[in-house]
Amino acid sequence: MGFSCSKYVRNVAVSLMVLTCSMPASPQAVPDASAARQNGQTQGQQGQEQQPQNPPAQSPEAQAPDAPTPNSQIQPLPPPTDATASARQAAPPPNGELLHLTFQQALDLARKNATQFQAAVVNAGVLHEDAKQARNLLLPTVTYNNSALYTQGIPGAVTTRTTGAEPVPLPPVIYIANNAPHEYTSQADIHESIDMAALGNWRRASAAAAVARAQAEIAKRGLVVTVAQNYYKVGAAQHKLDTAKMASGEGDKFFQLTQKLEGGGEVARADVIKAELQMRDRRRQLQEAQLALLNARLDLAVLIFPNFNDNFEVADDIHASTPLPTIEEIQQRGTKDNPDLRAALEAVRQSRYDVFGARMGYLPSLSFDYFYGIDAPRFAVNSELGNGRQYSNVGYSWLATLNIPVWNWGTTQSKVKQAELKQAQTKREFSLAQRKLIAEIQSLYAEASTALSELEDLKRSGELASESLRLVTLRYQNGEATVLEVVDAQTTFATANSAYQDGALRYRVALASLQTLTGISTNP
Repeated sequence: MGFSCSKYVRNVAVSLMVLTCSMPASPQAVPDASAARQNGQTQGQQGQEQQPQNPPAQSPEAQAPDAPTPNSQIQPLPPPTDATASARQAAPPPNGELLHLTFQQALDLARKNATQFQAAVVNAGVLHEDAKQARNLLLPTVTYNNSALYTQGIPGAVTTRTTGAEPVPLPPVIYIANNAPHEYTSQADIHESIDMAALGNWRRASAAAAVARAQAEIAKRGLVVTVAQNYYKVGAAQHKLDTAKMASGEGDKFFQLTQKLEGGGEVARADVIKAELQMRDRRRQLQEAQLALLNARLDLAVLIFPNFNDNFEVADDIHASTPLPTIEEIQQRGTKDNPDLRAALEAVRQSRYDVFGARMGYLPSLSFDYFYGIDAPRFAVNSELGNGRQYSNVGYSWLATLNIPVWNWGTTQSKVKQAELKQAQTKREFSLAQRKLIAEIQSLYAEASTALSELEDLKRSGELASESLRLVTLRYQNGEATVLEVVDAQTTFATANSAYQDGALRYRVALASLQTLTGISTNP
């Protein structure tokens, strides 16, 4: 026993020595590496405290990820999907250049990524599948049923059934609804149901799918208005920012001019104070213009890109010449295939089939089933008769069921009344949609026509305000104008140019709103 224990201890000691010699030296270097990393972080923090405005730039080697080892396995990339493909399309070029967006490109991106529009498209697809399912309920179905049934028998009780020359003993069962203690079913079932209410449900589902398609078209045309508002809002904000920069520069120049004239004793101190107040006000307006441009770009980026991306610029076409169609063209196109009118009309058709389906509840329904297969006490094609003879277990049966409604406490009559009330409401909504369409054609066309006629006046007002500011400033230098006239000219210049950009944006949105009636975009 002592010899065995000493031998075991010696073997354990040898194993520990081998294990110690075979261990790598890399774990010993881990504390040194972590200590060096902590020293480097401490030195970096000290350097940042010494130079807060110029943080040290990291080297490319420090920013690069760890290189793969020769033994590391390269994982295959997943196949590209529609979302990744659209994201690659919307991503900026790899060389860091800006993504140049036209209005049509922004609209195409919004149709792929706008959540509300995609929700309308998905809803149309879901209701289309509902219509297919309702239609399939009218068609025959084929199923193959397989089951095994066990029923407790009566112990000791034996009955006989004579088939051929010899009697066959059959033990009775306690549950008399079943035929034998063991029953196996393996048979095909062809089922057909003739129900007029199901026919009404199919017609109703088809009308609902048509309503959803019209609503998807409404969402598609409404998306054009949303994209136009956000897209041209960026262009208008950019022009407003340029105007704010010019106004801020004029404010700085005028303040320096008043200081110079005050030094020569030509103007009073009050002029310098007024000029400084005007200069600071223009600087605040410049900051507000920068903020407005940033918010406009963010709104457009959220709308059209699947992933957040602000590395883009829009085309400077907000002031591009775009003619306005005639009122006759708008009326002809707007009443030809208007989605709002079509949706209201399909809603009326849907309510009519609701009434039809409710009234079909008074009629009987007929169903038919044809069974073919095995329904026997043995799961086999053939069974033994007991005298060496066999008979086939494969057979058929059919079942016809006629359900006649007799009394349900007026539920069917209540459903008919409910459907008729909904039908009357949809008819009123359809009449409202017709009147609303006529009014919208006139209102939206008048809006676009007014915006176009005012746009030229706003442009001319901006030009006159710029010329007036130049002349008033010259008159002030010659001592012919007061400081209030210069301040008023600067305010008029900023207001007129801002109004011109707002007018251009208004006209673009008005054209997009007309597109909701005609379905044809007139924006460049």
